[in-house]
Amino acid sequence: MGKDGASIPDEEWERFLRESGAGSRDAPQEPSARARMVARRLKEAPEPPAAWRSYQPATRRSRKGRYAVGLLLAVALTLVALAPGRVVDWVSGSGGGDVAVTPPGAETARPSGRPPDSPIGEHPTLDEPFRGSPAVAWKDGTAGIHLPDAKATGWMTRAQVADALERTRDFLAASNLDPAVLRGERPTAAIALINPRQPDIRQYVASSLRTPGEKTDPLLLFSRFRPSEVRPADDVVKTRGQLTFTEGKRGALEVTADVTFVYPLVRAAAGSEEVARTIVRRGTVVSWDDPAKVLIEPGTFSLLSYSVDTANGGCTAGTGYLTPEFAAERATGHEGRGPEVDPYDRSSPLPADRGEATECGRATRT
Repeated sequence: MGKDGASIPDEEWERFLRESGAGSRDAPQEPSARARMVARRLKEAPEPPAAWRSYQPATRRSRKGRYAVGLLLAVALTLVALAPGRVVDWVSGSGGGDVAVTPPGAETARPSGRPPDSPIGEHPTLDEPFRGSPAVAWKDGTAGIHLPDAKATGWMTRAQVADALERTRDFLAASNLDPAVLRGERPTAAIALINPRQPDIRQYVASSLRTPGEKTDPLLLFSRFRPSEVRPADDVVKTRGQLTFTEGKRGALEVTADVTFVYPLVRAAAGSEEVARTIVRRGTVVSWDDPAKVLIEPGTFSLLSYSVDTANGGCTAGTGYLTPEFAAERATGHEGRGPEVDPYDRSSPLPADRGEATECGRATRT
């Protein structure tokens, strides 16, 4: 190979480096005749095969890496300038997974349509229990329940209205977010907010918790799961909804709540990894009555109406617990026979019929 000039022996290459590097360090020097010959042979040598061209020496890779880092830094600075909120989401990991998720704004009015479908093939995991669901972009717990700006209404001042709105949200949290209540314990904090002088409601709550049945179902007011069957896949419950208010009878403050709760769950057995989601949408109307006109305990409300719509919570009424289905149960065809419903569609109001039972529908997604 040395005779046809197509390659250069190692000895000649080393000699070229020594000779071309000799002399002063400060000024370039004329290469020797042998060095010029080696340089000419290098120039005239044919280009290596493609497989060789794909190889990059280590020093070249390092320069390429530094260039890439610089380019990425420039892109990142541009994104920060153009869309700081989205960049914060990426960095913080909100929404989880490889897809950047921008949380929607607070729900200050009823949406005009259903949220878009998630990409096909996205399924929940223990690391990302809300993956493949619109709830991945929702806020956590009470942060997803929007409170309107308070103003003086009926017998209440602006400050009293603000306090009543917060207490109504506290009731929703105590009924649907308290970890003890979710695992079936008595919803003491929630019950304490219901007017004790409303005996029919208090009696209903006591009966439903003591002996659940088709006509006394605690699920109409509280979210509960059997800890022997399922456990939370995450310590977060995603929520979306709002409270509104108006003046009711006898100058009372009437507050209406419409909130959807999304619970990620796994089987109770140790080592369970399959994640299922149960979705509960609640419509609740309460009245903060004037004690001068209505018999009511201060700091409590009268419960006017309540309704609930659940998805993957079980179709058997009267158990007193939400019973999500996993892949094995779904494979047997145990699904509702009613119409298909999208549990994430909040564009239509829930009926305020005090928990009237409806036919169990089929959820289009969970």
